[in-house]
Amino acid sequence: MRLDTGWRFHQGDPPGVDGRLDYDVRPPVEENVDGQDADTRPEEAARVQTQRPVLKPWILPSANPLIADPADRHVRPSGDPGGDLPFVQAAFDDGDWQQVTLPHDWAIAGPFIADGPHGGMGRLPSWGIGWYRRTLDIPAGDAGRSIFLDVDGAMSYSTVWLNGRLVGGWPYGYTSFRLDLTPHVRPGGPNQLAIRLDNPPASARWYPGGGLYRDVWLVKTAPVHVAHWGAHVTTPEVSAERARVHLDLTIDNDGTAAARVEGSTTIHELGADGRRGDAVVARIAPAALRIGAGGSARTGGSVVIERPRLWGPPPTQVPHRYVAVTTLARDGRIVDRIETPFGIRGLRFDPDTGVHVNGERIVIRGVNNHHDLGALGAAFNLRAAERQLEILRDMGANAIRMAHNPPAPELLELTDRMGFLVVDEIFDVWERKKTPLDFHLVFPEWHEPDLRAMVRRDRNHPSVVLWSIGNEVGEQYTGEEGAAIGRRLHAIVREEDPTRPTTASMNWAKPDMPFASAFDVVSLNYQGEGIRQDPEFEGTDRIRTPPQYDAFHAAFPDKVVMSSETASALSSRGVYLFPVSPEVSAPVRDGRGGDSTIRQVSAYELHAVDFGSTADKVFAALDRHPFVAGEFVWTGFDYLGEPTPYYDSRSSYSGIVDLAGFAKDRFWLYQSRWRPDLPMAHILPHWTWPGREGEVTPVHVFTSGDEAELFVDGVSQGRKKKGAYEYRLRWDDVVYRPGSLRVQAYRDGRPWAEARVETAGEPARLELEPDRAAIANDGRDLSFLALRVLDAEGRRVPTADMRVRFRVDGPAELVATDNGDPTDMTPFPSHERDAFGGRALAIVRALPGRSGSVRVHAEAEGLTTATTTVEVVAGEAAE
Repeated sequence: MRLDTGWRFHQGDPPGVDGRLDYDVRPPVEENVDGQDADTRPEEAARVQTQRPVLKPWILPSANPLIADPADRHVRPSGDPGGDLPFVQAAFDDGDWQQVTLPHDWAIAGPFIADGPHGGMGRLPSWGIGWYRRTLDIPAGDAGRSIFLDVDGAMSYSTVWLNGRLVGGWPYGYTSFRLDLTPHVRPGGPNQLAIRLDNPPASARWYPGGGLYRDVWLVKTAPVHVAHWGAHVTTPEVSAERARVHLDLTIDNDGTAAARVEGSTTIHELGADGRRGDAVVARIAPAALRIGAGGSARTGGSVVIERPRLWGPPPTQVPHRYVAVTTLARDGRIVDRIETPFGIRGLRFDPDTGVHVNGERIVIRGVNNHHDLGALGAAFNLRAAERQLEILRDMGANAIRMAHNPPAPELLELTDRMGFLVVDEIFDVWERKKTPLDFHLVFPEWHEPDLRAMVRRDRNHPSVVLWSIGNEVGEQYTGEEGAAIGRRLHAIVREEDPTRPTTASMNWAKPDMPFASAFDVVSLNYQGEGIRQDPEFEGTDRIRTPPQYDAFHAAFPDKVVMSSETASALSSRGVYLFPVSPEVSAPVRDGRGGDSTIRQVSAYELHAVDFGSTADKVFAALDRHPFVAGEFVWTGFDYLGEPTPYYDSRSSYSGIVDLAGFAKDRFWLYQSRWRPDLPMAHILPHWTWPGREGEVTPVHVFTSGDEAELFVDGVSQGRKKKGAYEYRLRWDDVVYRPGSLRVQAYRDGRPWAEARVETAGEPARLELEPDRAAIANDGRDLSFLALRVLDAEGRRVPTADMRVRFRVDGPAELVATDNGDPTDMTPFPSHERDAFGGRALAIVRALPGRSGSVRVHAEAEGLTTATTTVEVVAGEAAE
């Protein structure tokens, strides 16, 4: 049962806590550098010795089910620290606490923090103490059952009490975990659940969010049941003709007596909508076993499916799925039933040709994404995540790297359904720190349970093709000592899932260093293209690396080489700065693609962070090294925090798509490469430049064609053909005057695609366009309404920046607004928002249980109001 409603929330501890609820004593934060280069060398951890009582001994036993060696498991001390606090007592009156619905991010409403070193974490107040309380109704009939609390994600250092008893907790905010409530439950009466979170400052390089930001579940089972994440499906033999499906089951007996059980499994097809078909495709023979009191046992079985429907990435394959329905019977009575979705697909990694799915080479056209959802923050929303994937798919992306932590489980359900390949990642740090209070503080004791939790939870997802166990970790610098940690993590993954390879992303380690040998796949961050090779970086103490693809391929001829982070190009949607660089890739500086006074980066897409490269440079490096499996661009979407190069801003500049979900010009550059069979052409910049009359205003074209002719007011500026390792066409001597640009693209000498840009007039009216005509009334579904400022002829006005007011009538509410401007400090829940580049966004959510027409209005002084309708319909989902 999902526990999404009925919660009360409060920030801060009750009086008198005085540190006695701390998980551990943290080192003092003497300096937190905001805005340091992302590739700064991680530092050795600071250790604190203290005798002060902390909660750590009571929390560590929560990890025991995920620690393999019994000798390493933890013994819980007696007592219930915090049990005397009013916040955990049923009698406490929380009527003045805030009512919230999960998932909940306590920081996203703001306000933004204008001053101080908070840019890296998004200038939002995500750190601090937060309490959540809710009553659980446990009927008397549940006596004798096992009762669990499943938490998909809690940011961070969670501690859980039930009826005043300390149950346990989990430090790492991205791990899904289970706590056993059974010993503390009072069947037949109300049960008071209290959860405390303690999110440290200076604990992340990006916006982590705060709170119960993913779903929380109450799970009730018979004492004999399939263990948490206890069903593991593998497909050891796959072809178009037949596939062998193997199911491994772990069954727990929480009871006081031994039990004999029989497990049986049927396999069904899953439709594209996720619904299970009635027909049984195959059956796994029943297996009987005896399980001792308080023990666990494993069983398994296999079956062959003839002519299987294979899972594979579009557009050349279809992501078909199956579901295994497993039933446990004890003494002839059914005691448990679970469903395990999975896919049948063949996966092969070839060092010379890359990744093969079902025998077809799939070039990785991927992006990295952080976990926030823009104006919605870290609180996971299925529709918001689906919208992101739809936008990326339209660009041609076929893969996602989860940077740098396990995602919400529903996100992997989406990648399964939509056919994206996934690199599932667990840690941004190991024992060496990147920020003073990040995960390095708990890595020694928690790396094993966290890593096992990720792999067990996610190993049945066919979209997951690679496990990443570290990102640019400081152990790259520690030689054999760091490699030994990598080998230990690799071994843990292999114990949980021997079917997929491991990797860790390297921005510094070289082929002759021990670190690179610890993993199955070589993943390079920026090293393939070379890091800081421009003359201006000579003599600096930052990472400087010549191109490394050939060196790694030669050193590891039996391993796939891929780029886990490429580009880190920077731009602000619709902002074009002059002069325009003659280079295809250059660092951002004032007067060279950047303007620190307005904190914007030119959208000509020719600039990157100092250690990165533009898309043009990356494409050339990949084309020169066809053995490279592909790339994951940093990043698909802008994200909150890490706003290089302007840390006074709220959000990043590296996205191909801005924070509101509007494509930057770079989107069409990637589309021209990643969807080569799509006839398309895109012109930049816009052509509305009052005050630039008579000045040189270069025009660039991105097209999937191989040549194009540009016309200015109908006059040809020449026909140009892409040369070797060229990915854009440039007319750098065009002089601006109001009028029109038109490009005719060609492929193999024949007309291929056309695009046109015209000078816009004065703003005259607003236009609102919802992404879908209908949404569900489940209280979670969203409508994203894109606003455009138009002139009298219906042309978007790219310079429009007036204040827009949004209003909603009907059974829905306005959740947030945005415009994609990384400098905009208007709180996201505001109903007013300045247009940016002539655009803005409103996010509307239907009220739960209500249906009907919703009218959304957008108003601005002196402009014709826009009004549109969204239908709210009954059900869990709407098309």
